[in-house]
Amino acid sequence: MYFALPLPIRFFTLKRNAMANTKTKKTPAGSAKTSKDQSSVPANSQLEKFFSDQLKDIYWAEKHLIKELPKMQKAATTQQLKDAIDQHTVQTELQVARLEQVFELMGKKAQAKKCDAMEGLIKEGQSIVEETEDGSMTRDAGIIMAAQKVEHYEIATYGGLVSIAGTLGLDEVADILNTTLEEEKQTDASLTEIAENDINWEAEQETDDSEE
Repeated sequence: MYFALPLPIRFFTLKRNAMANTKTKKTPAGSAKTSKDQSSVPANSQLEKFFSDQLKDIYWAEKHLIKELPKMQKAATTQQLKDAIDQHTVQTELQVARLEQVFELMGKKAQAKKCDAMEGLIKEGQSIVEETEDGSMTRDAGIIMAAQKVEHYEIATYGGLVSIAGTLGLDEVADILNTTLEEEKQTDASLTEIAENDINWEAEQETDDSEE
């Protein structure tokens, strides 16, 4: 099973209905009282600033992942894994484009902020390639594990971003980010299936001549 290609990118219009949809009710004194609305976010909200910073973080991560995926593809042994990585590269490029949509909808310039977590995961993936035998199923098993560590980080990040976007009342932004979140979950499941179909079993049969 290969990585599922994403649906065509949808362009959304950012909705902020804080004032238009704010419900009011009369207090005992007869004055109007505004009910709490999730989209009533202060202009200098700390949460909104944190949200923007995390967008910059994952933007950096996705752009650097695009550079790394072709190296992983070249190092892979099986054609199935090579094809899956190639397809995921295309998917990641579309995810970068979605993030740029989000920046635009928020009226911000698309900016990247170094993601220490992704940098570390990429280095770990490089180490796995260096420490496993070229052309072995064990290398493919290692590449899949490294890729799934990346997926789990992305799932956690996009899950958090979707939740915060909802709190801030950024419904359209939440929808866009949720599309990517679901893709990352599917990618993780697909990697597991690829590993369990043959690669892990074949890797288990390989002997370690270095111990002889």
